[in-house]
Amino acid sequence: MEKIVDKIAALPPGERFHSLEFFPPKTDMARSDPPAGFQNLSARLERMAQALRPLFVTVTWGAGGSTSAKSLQLAEICQRDLNLTTCLHLTCTNMSKKVLDDALESAKRIGIRNILALRGDPPRDEEYFNTKEEVEGEEGQREFVWAIDLVRYIREKYGDYFCIGVAAYPEGYAEGTCPEHQDPKRDLPYLIDKVKAGADFIMTQLFYDAERYLDFEALLRNDPSGVFKDITILPGLMPIQSYTILRRTTKLSNATLPQSIQERLEGIKGDDAKVKKVGIEILSEIIDRLCTGLPNPDRRPQGFHFYTLNLEKVVSFVLERCGLIPAHDEDAIVEEETTDTIIINGQRRDRRTSSLADPNNHVIVDKVEGRRESCTLLEAAKQAGFLKTAEHPEVTLAISEGEGALGREATWDDFPNGRFGDARSPAFGDIDGYGPSLHMSHSQAQNLWGFPVTVEDINNLFVRHITGDLSAIPWSEQGLNDESKVIQQQLVSLNRKGWWTVASQPAVNSCRSDDPTFGWGPPGGFVFQKAFVEFFCPDEDLVRIQAKLKEMGDGAVSFYAANNKGEYRSNMPPSDESLNAVTWGVFTGKEIITPTIIEEVNFMAWKEEAFSIWHEWSRVYPPRSPTAAFLANVASTYWLVNIIHHDFPEADSLWSLLEGL
Repeated sequence: MEKIVDKIAALPPGERFHSLEFFPPKTDMARSDPPAGFQNLSARLERMAQALRPLFVTVTWGAGGSTSAKSLQLAEICQRDLNLTTCLHLTCTNMSKKVLDDALESAKRIGIRNILALRGDPPRDEEYFNTKEEVEGEEGQREFVWAIDLVRYIREKYGDYFCIGVAAYPEGYAEGTCPEHQDPKRDLPYLIDKVKAGADFIMTQLFYDAERYLDFEALLRNDPSGVFKDITILPGLMPIQSYTILRRTTKLSNATLPQSIQERLEGIKGDDAKVKKVGIEILSEIIDRLCTGLPNPDRRPQGFHFYTLNLEKVVSFVLERCGLIPAHDEDAIVEEETTDTIIINGQRRDRRTSSLADPNNHVIVDKVEGRRESCTLLEAAKQAGFLKTAEHPEVTLAISEGEGALGREATWDDFPNGRFGDARSPAFGDIDGYGPSLHMSHSQAQNLWGFPVTVEDINNLFVRHITGDLSAIPWSEQGLNDESKVIQQQLVSLNRKGWWTVASQPAVNSCRSDDPTFGWGPPGGFVFQKAFVEFFCPDEDLVRIQAKLKEMGDGAVSFYAANNKGEYRSNMPPSDESLNAVTWGVFTGKEIITPTIIEEVNFMAWKEEAFSIWHEWSRVYPPRSPTAAFLANVASTYWLVNIIHHDFPEADSLWSLLEGL
């Protein structure tokens, strides 16, 4: 049960270290065949702990405690089963005192002594919250509004039991997605107050501009208050997994993407494999620049925190290239050994890991001998074929060969695709792992979407978004992509009749993988896709849709439908037999790749979030207002429907069917 700051203090001056962030996948812990994302993340965590040896790991926490149970389950796996020093995120926005108290007591019970205290999404007005009792203290005041409130509360209740970290923004904090007042100097007084309130270390938001980070750390170290002089500051880095994810994360975080980086990625943005390769180079260069640019690099240990997105290979290559994996000391002379430290060759070092097998630090290798092949965390993943038992116990192979602890057993997750990815993937779910959010303040939401009170009002919002007149809707913070513009008029038609679309794609009967609109993957391949659309509609419309599909018979069209009451309808077999690949690619020397999948498991996981966004939206308005009542009624009476047409050679099949209903 170690504190992060104690582990860092035990490192020699100038030593580099790293930490990793994980989020709970949307698929739950329940056993299934094949196992869901949570079980496979357990296997992935064991591999990464074994091969990468992070100083500590962090586990994210959804807005308002929306992922509290899953976050605590994942934290317990890390802390107890893998013996990794674990830091639990906690966000205070829209968090009831009871949920917070339960989380802190659970963390203590698990053995966690590290908390990252975050504000979370921008706080709303009083009417945003569910009940007055949940968020008011004994004197009738809001208990938690800012991260500093959370820091103070933890210190008052638990003293120095917990090591507390807080967030900082190298380019300045921006309210929602609006950077008008983004300036790190403007944030400085708030960060000073958080440290004075009891914060032990600082972890920054992701960034890609190394010079801005260096300026930011210099600003802190030289601040006249002196509170930042010796505090640990961990730069937050997100490996580049795909161009789409990079653009989305930088937009949501208001992080600058330097022109030089954009130019290196623009020409290869459709080829995820090349983007990953160049992304490894970019992140490695950023780390090298930070290591040489920070003043007095030998004065204190230098750490880097990685937002992994639950993906392993890219971050592994970055750590390998930058020399951030702790060296293996099997040939060193052990002079003194205690519970917490070990003196090797005259240097006192902390015990970073448990008895997990230590890999050599040359090419990220894994000696299979000593691996915990019988570990219960790996069993479900092995049964699903995600892991292979080594045929030869003494084999030592490199990651670059695609073998070993982070090779053949690991998966690239080549085309991470959020909710439409494989529900068995450890990375299944929203890319930030923080749960549903409007990504803006209540005032911004009101200005953007007004005060809808009728179906026609919602129709108009969705149509305006599709036609480019509205920058975002609650389910999408971006405009229509190029391929959706191909079916723009069909989507407008559906939304005008009250079927509010949140996902769709046109049919493609083969095009080259370098096609500017539909292409993806390596050059020289061919890609295909089935048309599908997902939308909200009232019960009477779903009845009409079901009747028409039944009339057509089996095989032509698949559909999934669910409401917020837990009712589910489909014309597909049970979950383990009803996987629909709606996008696939054929490439030289590769198996067919299916990056976009629709099935009962991922549809139902997304359904929970889709309806929770209606509630998030309704809380922007006073609880007894007409708009709040209308949006809440929609959430309780409408269905989320997904329809897939399998006749992909006929581009208009799906749209002709829906137009006639």
